[in-house]
Amino acid sequence: MSARTRSLTHAHPSEVSLQEALVAVADPIRRAILSDLAGKPDWTCACGTFDLPVTKATRSHHFTVLRAAGLIEQRDEGSRRLNRLRRPEFDRRFPGLLDLVLAEPPATAGAPATAEPTASAGAPEAG
Repeated sequence: MSARTRSLTHAHPSEVSLQEALVAVADPIRRAILSDLAGKPDWTCACGTFDLPVTKATRSHHFTVLRAAGLIEQRDEGSRRLNRLRRPEFDRRFPGLLDLVLAEPPATAGAPATAEPTASAGAPEAG
């Protein structure tokens, strides 16, 4: 085992709080990573193969957050770091959460979420 591999810390989903899980899935870049992994066999996606509009350092940060939340597992093969979505384990801890996250249409990274305009409470309607 290389020093690089030994430096990986993987949280098991049973050790993760709901708050940590929600923070991990709140970011559109991390949701894109999860969506890509959900559609591929385990251990077939290297970190560098994801089409993400971020720097290498930011990409690394996103993978670290996903590992810490128990959402992914990583292992090194040669110079590549391969990924696996820990769906069965995560689904046992947070039933239905990944289904909701993966069903959400992809967001444009960095774009603010838009909300439907609502009428102000107590304001008369325009006629």
